[in-house]
Amino acid sequence: MKPEDHSREQRELAGWQVTVETYRLEGIYHCTIANVDPGARIARGDGATKKEAEGKAVEKATRYLEQTRKFTTS
Repeated sequence: MKPEDHSREQRELAGWQVTVETYRLEGIYHCTIANVDPGARIARGDGATKKEAEGKAVEKATRYLEQTRKFTTS
């Protein structure tokens, strides 16, 4: 079992920099979204297509990140 069609990119969601990683394993696409700075996983999504898996993960991550408070340092 080896992951295929692997991709990794950085983008901004709800004002946060995240890494979107997608790969196919045994015919199912898996997508993981993680915060760039601490590298904490925020959301995952699975689907029959790359677009479906990314869509589910982005939807969850956006919802979680919009609820996260940001504190400014002085």
